[in-house]
Amino acid sequence: MKELQDYVRTIPDFPEPGIMFRDITSVLQDPDGFKLAIDKMQDLIKDLDFDVVLGAESRGFIFSAPIAYNRGKALVPVRKKGKLPCETVEVSYDLEYGQATLELHKDSIKPGQKVLLVDDLMATGGTIEAMIKLVEMLGGEVAGILVLMELKGLKGRERLSKYRLDAALSYEGK
Repeated sequence: MKELQDYVRTIPDFPEPGIMFRDITSVLQDPDGFKLAIDKMQDLIKDLDFDVVLGAESRGFIFSAPIAYNRGKALVPVRKKGKLPCETVEVSYDLEYGQATLELHKDSIKPGQKVLLVDDLMATGGTIEAMIKLVEMLGGEVAGILVLMELKGLKGRERLSKYRLDAALSYEGK
């Protein structure tokens, strides 16, 4: 039987020399790989108490939706600026080359709700840190962070050390 990491395709020197790109499309394209990914992610949080699942645009949606469905929880999308139609709160943050802004509807998280943040990848932690700020701006409490993959070499876990962080897969490099 294949392990989850067996479904991840590694592409050397993408997008630049020295980077080992971990491609999740090979996980998603295989029904067994996708099921294994969702099952493993859900198993990591089986003891976690939360009210809402917050999924990061866009690949975080892929993993947050089945988890919310299977646990009977609400799913709230975190979107890039300008994609949500109602009144929003926003947080801007730095990327490796530039800046990005994430938004949440103002009524998407209620004060006191426990929120599980879900994304496909945790590298430097910038996107997840922005998600945390949005949740806390609305009075929510971060119950935990769940990702498919963590790139340990970029030290995002250190940046988010105040929060529970579970990763289905961890890679030492960048």
